[in-house]
Amino acid sequence: MENIKDKQQLSELISRSLGKIRILELTDRLHYSPEFDVANLIAITFSPQKEVAFRATWLLENLFLLQPDKYISCVDELVVKFPLLKNEGSLRHYLRIFILLTDKKAEKQIAQKIVAVDFNEVISRCFDMLIDDESPIALKVFAMELLYNLRHREDWIKDILISQIQILMDGGGPAIRARGKSIWSKLKR
Repeated sequence: MENIKDKQQLSELISRSLGKIRILELTDRLHYSPEFDVANLIAITFSPQKEVAFRATWLLENLFLLQPDKYISCVDELVVKFPLLKNEGSLRHYLRIFILLTDKKAEKQIAQKIVAVDFNEVISRCFDMLIDDESPIALKVFAMELLYNLRHREDWIKDILISQIQILMDGGGPAIRARGKSIWSKLKR
């Protein structure tokens, strides 16, 4: 199989309709391609074409799931660009990448890298998603989870997160109440 050499070629591949199997095949192809530059994929996550941006972030998440330490060097770029994202599908995948990287079970070298990264803008955007009535439930749930993982960064995160979860659970549906209750109980321990 031919290697993907540049952003244009990658963009053309992603612009085609891709289901889960094709995304997984392309993930493997990119992961094992010595010429693949993850910066090209990150750039495509900001495509004005919603479907292309979504597929690019889906691929990016799959690459991190496959081998997070291989791609950890680009986490600073992801954090800087995160507040600029408009596409809700892309936001979801970025949040899931951050959740993976900030998990307490993350490998030592990933945890060391993550400690040095300034997540302040990400934290702010996550709280904005929790407060915004227009934010989809999936984004709120992933924002809660990421904020839970980042709660030790600043003393105030835990307290405000508890308050926001309580508000969301009081007025929310079953999905937000279930996830909220789970995270809220962990925060109260």
